[in-house]
Amino acid sequence: MLRRTLHERAAERPAWMKIRLRDQATVDDVSEMMRELRLTTVCEEAKCPNLFECWAERTATFMLMGEVCTRHCGFCAVAKGDVQLLDPHEPAHVAEAVERLKLDHAVVTSVNRDDLPDGGARHFAATIDAIRQRRPGCQIEVLIPDFGGSTEALDLVLAAAPEVLNHNVETVPSLYKRVRNGSDFERSLGVLSRAARARPGLIRRTKSGVMVGLGESREELHETFLALRVAEVDVLTVGQYLQPTAKHLPIERWVPPEEFAEIRDEALGLGFLHVESGPFVRSSYHAKRHVEGES
Repeated sequence: MLRRTLHERAAERPAWMKIRLRDQATVDDVSEMMRELRLTTVCEEAKCPNLFECWAERTATFMLMGEVCTRHCGFCAVAKGDVQLLDPHEPAHVAEAVERLKLDHAVVTSVNRDDLPDGGARHFAATIDAIRQRRPGCQIEVLIPDFGGSTEALDLVLAAAPEVLNHNVETVPSLYKRVRNGSDFERSLGVLSRAARARPGLIRRTKSGVMVGLGESREELHETFLALRVAEVDVLTVGQYLQPTAKHLPIERWVPPEEFAEIRDEALGLGFLHVESGPFVRSSYHAKRHVEGES
């Protein structure tokens, strides 16, 4: 009964979690372009609370390789089931969208594709190359899966030289089985450590993100931040977990803005170059400024 009461209380969204809508006309314009180019965005598929803010500013996070994921994470709104064949035109379409939006910083992510021998690494590399050709000078950030721990797949992406290599650990190790079933905390750290060794020749920054409000303790968060620093992660994002549907993991706690500020100061004290910490923070939120390491 107590646990149920806590979940019911958590379902009541506090005042600081209210979303302010932006320019609907611009949002509609971006949406129309995405449909025209048959592109998928994580903004829509993951039900990101910042969609209206980002699209009103004509920026979006592109999601490669379809709308269906091969893993079954308890927190994620992206669909699970039968995956789709890769669209060979998708890299060119993403590049066209980057050009039409006049982006100076493009963020590209994907679903997990454990069905592919390289996990989709070549598709990432092709997209990076296509953006470089279409929009020279645009900074490219890739938010990648763990590729099943394949160093060969990771090296394919690193060789394409994105400015930022992002891979989210998402939560603390003790919650992995419940939150990220099929993933492994140490494997994710290995991805980030290998990427860090590609600096500065191939990439400029490594980056990772964590959700809070899933039942983790502050001590566990601190230990996770320390592990990320050992892996030489440069940029950290910390945001509130939001339950996409009733079938997903419940929100255990709403973290207030003042605690996010404390978390930010704590993480900066550990040596991260930049920390984005707040209720609505997601991996690509204010991503452009993460490259420069501004705090």
